[in-house]
Amino acid sequence: MALFNLEQSKALYRVDIALYSVITLVLTVFLLIGSPRQQWLQTVAFVLLGIAGWTIIEYALHRFILHSLQPFIQWHAMHHRRPKALIFAPTILSATLIAMLIFLPALLLGGLWHACALTLGLIMGYLFYTITHHAIHHWHANNNWLKERKHCHALHHHYNELYGCYGVTSAFWDRVFGSYYQTSYSQSKSLTPSKESSYDRSSIVHH
Repeated sequence: MALFNLEQSKALYRVDIALYSVITLVLTVFLLIGSPRQQWLQTVAFVLLGIAGWTIIEYALHRFILHSLQPFIQWHAMHHRRPKALIFAPTILSATLIAMLIFLPALLLGGLWHACALTLGLIMGYLFYTITHHAIHHWHANNNWLKERKHCHALHHHYNELYGCYGVTSAFWDRVFGSYYQTSYSQSKSLTPSKESSYDRSSIVHH
């Protein structure tokens, strides 16, 4: 069934981004209009917690699931072999996991407003990750931040035996856990395998 395939059509790919964009907008409006004014600071704090939480989830999923456990290793290898293919977790799967593992526990433990705020933050992080990952593989980098992200992700794709650069939106957790490495940016200007394969491995430095 197409909805459960790892490789999706352009239409379903756009639906995924559109759906999470709409959810982000709806939750934002819902919290702005409905959340008790005396809880606004807590609401903002939970949104920020969700955003921060996504960064560690992104890192942990990539490092300890997609590169460490079968059958996820095999599935993720499809993306490494064909980085421009539209391979990603089906929307129904990601939405179900967010609802079951984030929203419902937060609802039971903290109530509706905290649950909505935490979920909003996490979805914002996930949406930012999805767009960033797409930009890394499909867009021309026209700013220093995206150039740096493309550079690190290129190292990950073409030197993945070194097990590093797992963060897509940020190198923060790679630096914290010692899995960040880099080489001169002049040696990496795209994700084109033919260019990446010319790297001098001695120039790669772990941090």
